Amino acid sequence: MNTKKVTLVTGAASGIGRATALKLAQRGDQLVCTDFASAQLQEMKDLTGGICIAADVTNESEVDALIAATIAEYGRLDGVVHCAGIEESFVDARDMTLEVFEKTMRVNVTGSFLVARAAGRVMVPQASGSIVLMGSILSTVGYGGNAAYTASKGAVLQLGRALAVDWSKFGVRINIVGPGPVATPMSQASIDDPVRGAWLRERIPLGRPASTDDIAGVCAFLLSDEASYITGTYLPVDGGWLAL
Repeated sequence: MNTKKVTLVTGAASGIGRATALKLAQRGDQLVCTDFASAQLQEMKDLTGGICIAADVTNESEVDALIAATIAEYGRLDGVVHCAGIEESFVDARDMTLEVFEKTMRVNVTGSFLVARAAGRVMVPQASGSIVLMGSILSTVGYGGNAAYTASKGAVLQLGRALAVDWSKFGVRINIVGPGPVATPMSQASIDDPVRGAWLRERIPLGRPASTDDIAGVCAFLLSDEASYITGTYLPVDGGWLAL
């Protein structure tokens, strides 16, 4: 009998998703990695020993098919870390296009809902499971020039809390991680910018952006049995940003 936990990681081809998938595979989980089709996604098959399935998290049928394929392969689903997300632009809301706003909300919020809903339809009948949604420090504080992303991450936080209230009585836990600045491809331009990068390092009490491994470790903990009494929690991983 296979006793390894089966864990799905979205956005697994790069950044936090990639680091999380690698960490979970290292501790022995059976991995299902998903992202858009790419050479990096296929590479994860060799690195994790799991299965890799290309899927668009904003597409309801593709998300449902992803969960169905997971169950067909492993027979269960124990954990989900939903890392897929976008941050389109830094502009004043007056100059932001409706297309950018709606795309950001669809990927970050609708994608979180679709993945969590599909996972919940498996986990609730199992009477067990853990889902980690990717919020941000901007889930709780405002940030100039970033209305779409900030609004989307606030919504992800409240979505996770609502799901925790609904599903915890069935043994399914939902928590929300709130990263501060992280050294990922999505944010590398800001970190490398001489002015903005210096400001970020000065603004963070620990003096540096997070590594992807910093976030992955927290995700792994929230999926673990050591976190069995934690649900509905928003856990900032921000180097002290919110303490100021």
